[in-house]
Amino acid sequence: MADFRSLEVFYWVATLSSFRRASEQVNTTQPAVSQRIAALEHEYGTLFERRSRDVALTERGRVLFGFAERFLSLQAEMGAALAETGRTMGTLRLGVSETIVHLWLSRFIERMRAALPGISVDIAVDISPNMQAALAANEIDLAFLVGPITLPSLANRPLFSIPVAWIAAPGLVPEDGALSLGALIRHPLITYPRNTGPYVELRDLVLRANLLPSQIHTSASLATIVKMGIERLGICVIPPAVVRDELAAGALRILPAEQFLSDLNFTATFAKRPDAHFVADAARIAQEVAADWAAGRQADRAAGR
Repeated sequence: MADFRSLEVFYWVATLSSFRRASEQVNTTQPAVSQRIAALEHEYGTLFERRSRDVALTERGRVLFGFAERFLSLQAEMGAALAETGRTMGTLRLGVSETIVHLWLSRFIERMRAALPGISVDIAVDISPNMQAALAANEIDLAFLVGPITLPSLANRPLFSIPVAWIAAPGLVPEDGALSLGALIRHPLITYPRNTGPYVELRDLVLRANLLPSQIHTSASLATIVKMGIERLGICVIPPAVVRDELAAGALRILPAEQFLSDLNFTATFAKRPDAHFVADAARIAQEVAADWAAGRQADRAAGR
């Protein structure tokens, strides 16, 4: 009969498709992982198809995987219920888009501290494609990113949508009614990195219009994009919400444009794993914080602020 440790090892080999990465995850050696998998296969039959670079579950392995998930989930639930401190303990490895850092991340941390005082938060700021890869590799538990990500192993909880606009320093672009795409791209453009949605949309707009922009600058740092815009190095393609203070102070302005840009849709995305039972609670808290922020933003607009 398989013990909990063997089921845990099996679960991570199946999840990460790698004996080596599973050994790192469960803090043991690769030979120890191989020994436990061999014992399981001696008892239950072949569980993995060995390939050149990774492993994949066989049909028998998929059946065992379902039971392993249930066992590990029950173990985590039992541990939380019987914790001597009476509260959930652990670390939430959180990936965050820098856009959210500028909007409501601090409110989320405050709400987490109140709701889950035993959970510390380890924050990594990154772009959405990198966070998706980090989720798949179990390097982070939860990500606030541009989503949703349609993978069966991931759960998505909607957070909010935010518009993107053409934004520049006053005087950089002449004010003469709504600007055409051609008029806009006579100036350098500044936006998120090349493998993000805003950059891909911008590139596709230019290609479809058969136009050649002078330059498209990209940066993973939103603060850098904003500074470049203020210093008149080009037109920023970013959400106006992240530069509210600069817009109010007159350092930047939203350009009137014929070409609209797609909203950014953010989700709280996490892997469906049995060992981090508090991650779904953190995603729910993020939804509440995002809803409060969106309601406040709507109230400000209604009040003309």
